[in-house]
Amino acid sequence: MAMLTRSFNNALLFCRLQPLGALGLLIIVVMAGCAVLAEQVTLYNPEAVDFGAMLSGPSSEHPFGTDSFGRDIFTRIVYGARTALTIGFLSSMIGCHIGAAIGIASAYHGGWVDLLLQRFIDIILSFPIVVLALVVVAVMGKTMVLGIDLNLVFAIAIPIIPRSCRVIRAATLSIRTQPYVDAARAGGYSTVYILLRYIAPNVIAPFLVLLTAYIAQAILLEASLSFLGLGVTEPKPAWGLMLAGDSANFYNEAPWMILFPGLAISLSVFAFNLFGDSLRDWLDPKYRN
Repeated sequence: MAMLTRSFNNALLFCRLQPLGALGLLIIVVMAGCAVLAEQVTLYNPEAVDFGAMLSGPSSEHPFGTDSFGRDIFTRIVYGARTALTIGFLSSMIGCHIGAAIGIASAYHGGWVDLLLQRFIDIILSFPIVVLALVVVAVMGKTMVLGIDLNLVFAIAIPIIPRSCRVIRAATLSIRTQPYVDAARAGGYSTVYILLRYIAPNVIAPFLVLLTAYIAQAILLEASLSFLGLGVTEPKPAWGLMLAGDSANFYNEAPWMILFPGLAISLSVFAFNLFGDSLRDWLDPKYRN
């Protein structure tokens, strides 16, 4: 009970000191709620075709209108949130964890280990994010597990690895020279124990900020790949996929086909960036003071 009370008080304090971050978190919670409860939020089937309702404008029956196949756009956006958040969260989790592990190992061991790992990271960083993801997803193809394309998840996670590695490595470099780490080494503790007990807990703050920020980038990258035809494919709903195909052809006749999916992508990226920036300020004592 005391822990719940303390967590609630911290949440209230965060909302008071970081109102923009609280707004971003509220948008994320609403999006996640819609994604989880999609069947209750809308009664339409996102893949059901209704040629009698093709290109219908926004109305009480179809709040966001319909597309060129008569599918309800609001329904596809709600179900698309499930796709975007699932792929974004998994990609960010995998990329940030692997990057953090490499960054900690590289900074702590130093020497030739650090040299080799950082040169490998430099090679990956030399490729633009979208180009690297395009190459990976084109080479690996598709592997569907529980309705999720695992190869797409890994293709988005790979560009995240070197960027999170660099941030965590920089944080570890300043921690490994602290007296308590030297004392642990002098006490004969193993490297694994020191990393888990003294290093990892002290890089959690930048890690959480990275995790939040790269969810937004993963959502944007997934939308880009789907738009180019290498991500989620029809008839599964995805925001980037909704912007491709006939949407450009019917821009003048049915602008809602582009407007609402574009707003969904922008709002989700905006919310995660707001929350990530506020979380950075909240976790950094210098900013908080």
